[in-house]
Amino acid sequence: MMNLIKLVVGVSSLEELVERQHLPINQRAHPTSGTMLPVVRTRTFPKQAETVLQGGSLYRVIAGLILCRQRLVDILPEVRADGTDGTLFFLDPTIIRVEARALRPFQGWRYLRPADAPPDLSTALGHNSLPPALQKELALLGL
Repeated sequence: MMNLIKLVVGVSSLEELVERQHLPINQRAHPTSGTMLPVVRTRTFPKQAETVLQGGSLYRVIAGLILCRQRLVDILPEVRADGTDGTLFFLDPTIIRVEARALRPFQGWRYLRPADAPPDLSTALGHNSLPPALQKELALLGL
């Protein structure tokens, strides 16, 4: 199994990501099931798509922190309105919070091995209530 990681551009919080994923422009009917799912558009198609689709997730970087992941349901090519090739990542609508980890900006998406992925956040630990600024400071301190 392999994961992907991608920056969320123009979003400053996890709550804003949730709101945006519910907008019709950020959802598409999956061609096989017909179910409306959140989609992420990108240029390049992963060469390891089959491996990623064997239980992999898309980890999201918001405001310099890896904050959540969503299981990848499918990865399909698309032709954009301008005629260029693109890729659609179909995501499970469930957003899973992960232990915040600082990450510098990068373009596009990257592969993320399971060993390098931050662990899921346990709601029992109370981390969900920490403000993003404090999460970032703790992550930068390695805590």
